[in-house]
Parts: sequence; C-alpha cells; structure tokens
Amino acid sequence: MRLPKILGLIMLTAALSACGQNRSATTYNPNLVGGNSDERELNDPERSTIWDVFGRSDAEQTTNVNRYLWSASLDVLNFLPVQEVDPFTGVIVTGYGTPPGGGRSYRATVHISDPALAARSLSVGLQSSGGAPVSAATTRAVEDAILSRARQLRIADNKF
Repeated sequence: MRLPKILGLIMLTAALSACGQNRSATTYNPNLVGGNSDERELNDPERSTIWDVFGRSDAEQTTNVNRYLWSASLDVLNFLPVQEVDPFTGVIVTGYGTPPGGGRSYRATVHISDPALAARSLSVGLQSSGGAPVSAATTRAVEDAILSRARQLRIADNKF
C-alpha cells in the first residue's frame, strides 16, 4: 500500500522537475552578441513579461521636465501659495497672492512642456483676482524672470 504512494510521489517529482527551464544550456542567437544567455534575455527589447499587462498605456505618457525651469518657477513665484504640482506633466498651479511691492493679487499656472532649457518649453498663464485681464507684458516679464533664474541655477550647477 505504501509502495504505490512512494512511486506516485517519485513520478510527480520527476514530472515537476521536467517542467523547469534548463538555465545551463545556452542557445546561439546571432542577433544578440555578448554576455551570457540570461543577460541577453533580460536586455532583449522584444522581451515581454506578465508585468507588461500592468504597464502604462499610451494615454498615460509623461513629459520630461527641465529641472532648472521647474525650480526657477517655484523660486520666482514663491510669494504665491502652491495649490497643485504635477512633476510628471510639468504643471504648477498656484493660488492668489500679491507680489512684493504690488497692489493686485494674481494666480499663476505654469506648464513646462519640454526637457530643454528654452523659452518654448515654458508657458505661464496669469489671472488677476478681480477678473481684469493681465497684460501680455506682465506675463512676458514673469516668463523672462523664470528663464533668467533657470539659467542662473544651471550656471551655478556647473553644467553650462
């Protein structure tokens, strides 16, 4: 009675061990050069795993944000209370605040759309508290201040 159980366990163990992958065997693939087979398998761009199911879709693309523009925006607009920040899309939304030496309060929305330290990467939207339009010159002055501060930060970082 014990013999059939023992034989059954041996057969089950043999069947399970046959299901394993033989890691010591290497296969030649002319498209993958260098390294052992495990390294080549992990570095294969066509490789997919079960975790790819949980990956990000094309609708959730992120934008690389220039860190100098990001820091400069927060430095220049430090008198405004920050309401929302999203470093993945490059958006900073502030609440209303009065600039030093100014009488009117503003709120700002900053969008950094590119990793380059350039004017095309920065978009600033200003809104006044009374609903009055904000002049283009004021918006341009804020953008210029952010760009100047970003350049200063980059020079200070010794990467210029």
